[in-house]
Amino acid sequence: MAETKKKSSSKKVNTEKKAAETIVGDATAEIKQTSEETVEVTDTVDIPEEQAEAAKPQPVAKENRRGSKALREENEMLKERLKDAEEKYKRLLAECENIRQRNEKESAKLYDIGAKEVLANLLPVVDNFERAMAAIPEEDKDRPFESGVANIYKQFLVSLEGVGVTPMNCVGEQFDPTFHNAVMHVEDESMEENVIVEEMQKGYMYKEQVLRFSMVKVAN
Repeated sequence: MAETKKKSSSKKVNTEKKAAETIVGDATAEIKQTSEETVEVTDTVDIPEEQAEAAKPQPVAKENRRGSKALREENEMLKERLKDAEEKYKRLLAECENIRQRNEKESAKLYDIGAKEVLANLLPVVDNFERAMAAIPEEDKDRPFESGVANIYKQFLVSLEGVGVTPMNCVGEQFDPTFHNAVMHVEDESMEENVIVEEMQKGYMYKEQVLRFSMVKVAN
């Protein structure tokens, strides 16, 4: 019984194998036959030249190309932003220059205020030098001590002049309340009216500013 079943199964397998080989063979033969056949095209169609030219792809105008309008708009926007940035830069540059000049002027002004206060305190020392030299007799001025005092006085005046301090020396000039302080009036027919006859205390200028007013005697 077992041998009968075994033979039946083997026969079935062989039958299926032959059927598969037959199907594959038929398909292979059909493909081979199709590949060997050639298709010949002998018919042609005549198209007029005008229609052929019209059928060709036409170039698209720049203004109609995709994205060009958006690019132009963006370009214009960037130009406007650049222009605004340049104007802001120029304004800021001008403002910085104004601030720099203003700071320099303020610094110079503060420096002059401090310098005037210090230099004004040195003027009494100059006055004492002049009183001391005026008290020296003429015959003693060539002695070493007296000559040394005169040299120190001259050196002191040179140093003051180096920082912008100069004496007014206003004798013989017209009285000007901007620079002079009249403490006495005298009758002097040889002098014109309001002419300074004597400088009782020497006045000094610091650059273009009055460091100390001159105390003067004025002719009527």
